[in-house]
Amino acid sequence: MDFPIIDLLDMDESIAWLEKHFHPDGLKCPHCQADHEHGRFFRVNRGSGLPVYRCQNCEGVYHLYRGTLFAGSQLAPPHVVLLLQGVLQGQPSKQLARELGLTEKTVLLWRHRLQAQAEAFQPPSALPDGAAESDEMFQNAGEKRG
Repeated sequence: MDFPIIDLLDMDESIAWLEKHFHPDGLKCPHCQADHEHGRFFRVNRGSGLPVYRCQNCEGVYHLYRGTLFAGSQLAPPHVVLLLQGVLQGQPSKQLARELGLTEKTVLLWRHRLQAQAEAFQPPSALPDGAAESDEMFQNAGEKRG
């Protein structure tokens, strides 16, 4: 059963959550690094519904997705929040696409981009520990029978 939860998410809450996680040091002008207080509302992006700001210092234009993996995307903030949640929780692309009202191809494209981004941030060397624990279910699969 699919739950079209996208209709229940608030746009402002989604924007606040994304700003907190995409820009932990605060949203800044990507051109001159001026704080968001130096920006003024410019317009609303027709595709994503994001507010677009113009920096009063350098006249640069920016929005919440600037400098992130979602730069250039027309996904609305509630879609991005639920897409991130679904991918991180391992939800199947087909089900996620139905719940978000997107095509499966779009969801799969974003899943691959997110996974590639996560892989790029992995350290190149192995963990310093000589031993690693794994879940007993996988380690001892089938050993407790009989």
